[in-house]
Amino acid sequence: MLTALALIAGAVFLWRRGERQRPSLMAILAAVMITNVVIWSLPNTDGQTLTTAAQP
Repeated sequence: MLTALALIAGAVFLWRRGERQRPSLMAILAAVMITNVVIWSLPNTDGQTLTTAAQP
């Protein structure tokens, strides 16, 4: 999550400097990372998350 926040901050910084391609890619990567965290954190119908189900 900290990496996603750093990517968003870097994307905003670069966007203000006039770049367009790299900040867009950084924002997409941050969105993918945040989506992965959400997927692993949401409970299923049994009330378990993927994180708890993956533990031995």
